[in-house]
Amino acid sequence: MASQTEAITTSRKQSTQSGETTGHASNQSAPSAHPATGKRRSKYRHVAAYHSQARHSSLSRESEETISFLGFRNLMVLVLVAMNLRLIIENFMKYGVLICIKCHDYRKQDLVLGSILFALVPCHLFVAYLVELSAAAAAKQTVGRQKKTAEEKEHDQQRFRSDWRYTAFLHTVNATLCLAVTSFVVYFYIHHPGIGTLCQLHAIIVWLKNCSYAFTNRDLRLAYLNPSAESGLPEIYASCPYPQNITLNNLGYFWMAPTLVYQPVYPRSEGIRWPFVFKRLAEFFGLSVFIWLLSAQYAAPVLRNSIEKIAIMDIASILERVMKLSTISLIIWLAGFFALFQALLNALAEVMRFGDREFYTDWWNSSSLGVYWRSWNRPVYLFMKRHVFSPLVGRGWSPLAASGMVFFLSAVLHEMLVGIPTHNFIGNPYPPYSRLSLANSFIGVAFFGMMFQLPLIILTVPLEKKRDPLGKTIGNCIFWVSFCLVGQPLGALLYFFAWQAKYGSVSRMRT
Repeated sequence: MASQTEAITTSRKQSTQSGETTGHASNQSAPSAHPATGKRRSKYRHVAAYHSQARHSSLSRESEETISFLGFRNLMVLVLVAMNLRLIIENFMKYGVLICIKCHDYRKQDLVLGSILFALVPCHLFVAYLVELSAAAAAKQTVGRQKKTAEEKEHDQQRFRSDWRYTAFLHTVNATLCLAVTSFVVYFYIHHPGIGTLCQLHAIIVWLKNCSYAFTNRDLRLAYLNPSAESGLPEIYASCPYPQNITLNNLGYFWMAPTLVYQPVYPRSEGIRWPFVFKRLAEFFGLSVFIWLLSAQYAAPVLRNSIEKIAIMDIASILERVMKLSTISLIIWLAGFFALFQALLNALAEVMRFGDREFYTDWWNSSSLGVYWRSWNRPVYLFMKRHVFSPLVGRGWSPLAASGMVFFLSAVLHEMLVGIPTHNFIGNPYPPYSRLSLANSFIGVAFFGMMFQLPLIILTVPLEKKRDPLGKTIGNCIFWVSFCLVGQPLGALLYFFAWQAKYGSVSRMRT
């Protein structure tokens, strides 16, 4: 009996130990508490409630989450690179290498006359200095006399107006000769359009500087003759009051400074950072070579292949050529913008220690054509605003009429800059002395291209003022399409056709 009792007791202990072991194992396999939420995991995997709340699609307007489109941007960049690589391969397979360093079509006469003309243009600034020196001497004599009566003051005012008419006449003749002589020599004696463009651009810059120098000193002289009146001169001018600014050093600095607006004093930087200058010059020369390569290898074949299509007025083919040329012209234009406004002007400003270097703002985000023209070329915009727009509005002109005058002047200068070096100042594609030539004698592509900006500006002003981002996006798209995708390539095609009509294959084809 004792042995049976011990056996039963032993078997119960074993069953108890096995139960504890089984319970421990089951405890290990049981769902554990989630460390973060404290909830137990369900062993039923196929009943998880994945749709537990209302959510919106990522691209829906109702979505509250801000979605990044970085991947799409990367895709667009890769597609753009792939498409351009395909065009490069296609161009090489079709034309081979068209770049020739030794090949050129300029004459020795072009280089000689261009160099002489480029060197003589600044002489008009020296003439303006002599005119202002004479006017300053007369102003000093007027101030030197002690004024006693109101009649003497009125006499001085009349004399100032008379002297200003004489001074303005001399400035007008000087500035007009600056443009007229340069334009005449370039149009009739310099065949190469590149050399002619450099001379014409220099003459236009000096002409604008001449005008600013004359207008600014006129107001400074008037304030000098009326010190008791509220002149409203900027405080920055106090360090160089009139007529102390009428010196060759002061004028020479204005000639070389990257601005078209004359001031006796400019904000200056502390010193010259020569590594910065060399980097900007390297960028300028590198981009200049890049532009030359693109023009010779890619733009020239497209332009040549467009001549016959324009001659027979094949509209569909012309549109196709415009779209094909738009990519090349856009890249060339962007490279030229960076080379001029970012590289060259910053290098010149650093050498001259010119402090205000806002040569442009974010014009690529322009929500209208008006914003673009106020943003991309600040030196010209500031000149037009200071010496054309503001004085006209002050005389009672409406802002719209003053803007029209600004664009008219700008259109004339653009046509002179493009039409005269290409010997198609009137944009005339027909042989000389023909009826078609006479009928189209006043058609200027650059001129009317600039004047066409006015209605586009009026149309896009409401988009600029909209708070809705969609309006600004539409305005920005209108700017890119009208200016870069249509305007520039179409203008290049027409001027190239006019050049070929006068000197190249079109004239030979018609004969």
